[in-house]
This record gives sequence, C-alpha cells and structure tokens, in this order.
Amino acid sequence: MKVAIGAGGATYAIQDFDELTTYAQEAEKLGIDSIWSAEAWIHDAITPLAYLAGKTERVRLGTGIMQVGTRTPALAAMTAMTMTALTEGRFILGLGTSGPQVVEGWHGISFARPLARTREYIEVIRRAVSGDPLEYDGDFYTLPLPGGEGKALRPAGAATPDVPIWVASIGPRNLELTGELADGWLGTVFIPEQAELFFSHIRVGAERVGRTLDDIELQAGAGVWFTDDVDEALMALRDRVAFSLGGMGSRNTNFYNAAYSRQGYAEEAKEVQRLWLDGNRNEARELVPLELAQKVNLVGTDEMVKDRLRVYRDAGIDMLYLQPNGDTVEARLETLGRVMDLINVVDAE
Repeated sequence: MKVAIGAGGATYAIQDFDELTTYAQEAEKLGIDSIWSAEAWIHDAITPLAYLAGKTERVRLGTGIMQVGTRTPALAAMTAMTMTALTEGRFILGLGTSGPQVVEGWHGISFARPLARTREYIEVIRRAVSGDPLEYDGDFYTLPLPGGEGKALRPAGAATPDVPIWVASIGPRNLELTGELADGWLGTVFIPEQAELFFSHIRVGAERVGRTLDDIELQAGAGVWFTDDVDEALMALRDRVAFSLGGMGSRNTNFYNAAYSRQGYAEEAKEVQRLWLDGNRNEARELVPLELAQKVNLVGTDEMVKDRLRVYRDAGIDMLYLQPNGDTVEARLETLGRVMDLINVVDAE
C-alpha cells in the first residue's frame, strides 16, 4: 500500500510553513507517495501545494479536495495545468462537492444538484486540458456564453490531457460517478470491513463505461497512534469521529453522518449529531463508541496496527492517508516511519 499525508486540513490552518517543509521533506525521504492539501474555510488547497512543489522532489501533490462550484471549471483546469508544469507532472486534481454548510455559508453559492454539477465540472476540465477549443453545452456551464462576444478558446500553452482527476465521494450516486469519471477515489469515514458498501457503487459506475475497479486508485484515511493504553488513545481519537458525525454538515445534510449510518452505526450517528448541534459536545464525544474509533484508526501495539493494516490491504485499499499522532514534527515523523515499516512487512506477506 502506498502512503499519503496531509498538509493542513479541513479544520486547522498551517501555522508554520517551515515546519510543514520539514515534515514534507522528511516524509518524502521515508518513501511516502503523496501529500494532500484540503480546503474548507481556512486556507485554499492550491497555495500550500505550490509552496511544497519547490521544496520536494518526488512526491505527488494532490488537492484533497478542491471544492467544486467555488471556481469555474476553466479556472480549475488552468490551475491544474499550471500545477502540472510547476511540479513536472506530480500534480493530482482532487475534487469534491463539500457540503451546503461551506458552499452556501462561506461562498454564498447554491449547493443544488451537486452531482450533476460535478459531472459537468469534470467534463469541462477534461476538455479544457485536452488542447482542443473549449466548447460545452450543459445545465450549469455553457461555453462560450450564448449571446456574448466570447469564442471557443484553446489553451495557449501545452495541453495536459493526462492530469489525473480524483473524486472524494461518500454517497452511492457520487461513488458511481467516481467510477465513471475519476482516476482515483478519496475515501473518508471508511470502515474497511464495510468496503463493499463503497466499492460496489464505484464498480457499477466503472463498468458502465467499460472500466473496472482496478482502473481506479483507492485511498482511505486513518489516524495512527502507537500505545499500550489503547482505551486512552481511542478516547482522544473519538473526538474526530464526533466532529464528523455532528459538525461536518447541517442538521439536514451531513454526508459523513449518513455514511457512518450505512456502515452500522445509525442510532449512534443520529444521537451524536443531535447532541453536537444542541451544543452538548462533550456528551456527543462520550457517546461515540470506542469500537468505532478503533475501526477507522490504527491504534495500539505494532501487532495490533499490523492486524488493522492487513484488513485495509485485504479490502483492496491502494493508498493509506495517514494522520500520525504526535505533538511535534519529530514525533509525527517517528510514528510515520514506524507504521511505514509495518506496511512494508504486511505488503511482503
């Protein structure tokens, strides 16, 4: 399995770019495959990667995710072409719908029909990077604009038709769209024992266009914490699960909550969300089953972590997006190196 790490995140900003540089460069030496930068309502997804492009040599750099609808697809294509040139082909364009809380609250853009918009968005990007004149007639995007003075333009620079596009998807229809259109899948709130709840839909979409699941690179995330006191670690890690269940969406729309519900935690998901949104966040955290926190993280001794790595491997995950525990860069790198050694052992079995 390949290993990926993050630069920044949905709920925290990069505080020290020198520290980020050290983390990225040392992780690259350890042999990671890629670094991903998120955007929510803090920093954008591109700027940290452009910065890291000049600080790294080999790792792939991906947006995890760039929010669909907050930029025109042509601008996203321009950004992808620029980053592809800047990184000498190491860039991955990761896209996702985000959710109405961010898209409508932060950007003031309607979240209506996100899947239809995503389909058109990807199709316009593919045409823009192909080098052909950009023409498109859709429900959301019509290029050139009818009745105006614009004409179908082609990129002024070299075409980059092979820019990889990955999609972050959770719901069944979005997973099918991923299977149809994407080169990779950015999986979240993923319990490997329930992998088929995700992969079955990706497979349907892929087969619809003559592809297979093997044509799509599959990524899932997990925190990593080596400890002999498993319960203590899980009590800390369940805070992330509580935030996903309660804070990553509105009372009516929370894709993370819905995904956990489909994976066997419907009652807990509903009650954690209620408590969180009512302001009872400590109670919400305490209600998250430690078993659930354990299933979406790598926690415990080396043998315990290896056992979980085998589950991810056997489920079919190609890449693990790891969040190593540690209060310092040095501690996180130590954890990262340790788990990567275990991954090598598991892969060799």
